[in-house]
Amino acid sequence: MDANWLSVIPFLVVMPIAMYTKQVLPGLILGLLAGSYLISPSIIGGMEEMLSYVIQALIDEGNIKIIVFLYGFSGLIGMIKYCGGIKGFVEAASERISTKKGALFLTYISTIGTFSAPTFRFVTIAPIMKALLKKVKMSAKELGFVIETTATPVIVLIPVATAFVGYMVSVVQISVENQGGTEGAYDLFLQSIPFNFFAIVIILLGIYLSFFHHSKSGGPMQIDETEGEEKEEDDWHDCHPAVARELPSKPWNLLVPVVLVIVLTLFLTWWDGQAEASSVWQAFIEADVMQAMVVALMITVLAAALFFLFQRFKLKDLINSFVVGGNELMGVIVLLAFVWGLSSVTEDLGFSEFVTAHAGWIPEAFVTPLMFAFGAAVSYFIGSAWGTWGILMPLGVSLSIAADVSLPMIIGAVFASGSFGAFASPLSDDTNTMAKILNVSVVEYAHFKLKPALIAAAITVALYTAASFILS
Repeated sequence: MDANWLSVIPFLVVMPIAMYTKQVLPGLILGLLAGSYLISPSIIGGMEEMLSYVIQALIDEGNIKIIVFLYGFSGLIGMIKYCGGIKGFVEAASERISTKKGALFLTYISTIGTFSAPTFRFVTIAPIMKALLKKVKMSAKELGFVIETTATPVIVLIPVATAFVGYMVSVVQISVENQGGTEGAYDLFLQSIPFNFFAIVIILLGIYLSFFHHSKSGGPMQIDETEGEEKEEDDWHDCHPAVARELPSKPWNLLVPVVLVIVLTLFLTWWDGQAEASSVWQAFIEADVMQAMVVALMITVLAAALFFLFQRFKLKDLINSFVVGGNELMGVIVLLAFVWGLSSVTEDLGFSEFVTAHAGWIPEAFVTPLMFAFGAAVSYFIGSAWGTWGILMPLGVSLSIAADVSLPMIIGAVFASGSFGAFASPLSDDTNTMAKILNVSVVEYAHFKLKPALIAAAITVALYTAASFILS
């Protein structure tokens, strides 16, 4: 199909609806529906076309692997929660930490074992820090800020064994394939990591505020120091179901599965690629990473189940906790199906050709900074990193080709823009989960984070501008 302005209509439907409703899914559904009716303009035809796009997205082998990984990974975390792994880790750590420096050190060092997903980070670290809030002498808002700088900003930079990597590779893959590109999606994702400037800057800012900045902020946000020891214990035991009082306390039920899935993922990734590579790094590049991650996860789920059964947990309860945990990501899986469908329908409408034909007026040095700034605004108003990536990655890849801009850099900019929203938006899951755990106002907490987030965003824009001049 020739370049056609109609190809931008699905995006013009998605973004305002997502911003207005504060939900990504309604915008994606209506955007896909609009595109489907443009392709098949009849009452039944448009609906059938939309169904076809969703089905084609769901039966794709690579997409199925991503869905299995996301569901299985969330299910594994569900089993770990039920078997007391998270609660046990929290209790064991809180008993050994008595100083602010020790607590902050634990926050950072624990990233090694809990980087799998932001919520996983929050429910393992926030209750510990909440229990120690009087000792660390920080306001709850400052504490939340420090913890969040070690969650999504860190996770988006890790290329294996996270709940994010499969999705991130997926949106890169479909965007590149729609442009007729032959570059490996995982390879591009790896190359984009150093260009996720916002994540890197906000991590460094968090380290500075943790260890070198002395706050004068007040105690209204702190837990009341006059409360008794039992009340303080109630506070952190009640802050999230994963650390509920009725659960057992078994830290090894967290550590063993997490270590196993990381080690297996690294080993199987190397094993998959080593036959076609001359070095370890090259083996990781040549490997089918998604395949290795899914297999590693399946082995870990089975091994963890046996480990839990050996401790006399009931099989029925383990299955139920796995299903409940997996179902927590069903919303994300539905979101993915419509992201894939939207990307396909816009490409069939000629979106790439349209961008190529009309993006030449933008100076090359400003394409990436503008892409980040626009994406950051979108992600702030919809509160979803994943939604932002799914909506804007096709646009970013098309702009990269049209303006002859570094593809890894613009991919990194799209990921950075979503990271901004996940961190700063009052609508994001990260903000709301952390505020709930620390028992602070969501609006006040989001307002507290906004200033450092905007400072990091301004630095990010400057870095993209400088990098664009250097790479041009």
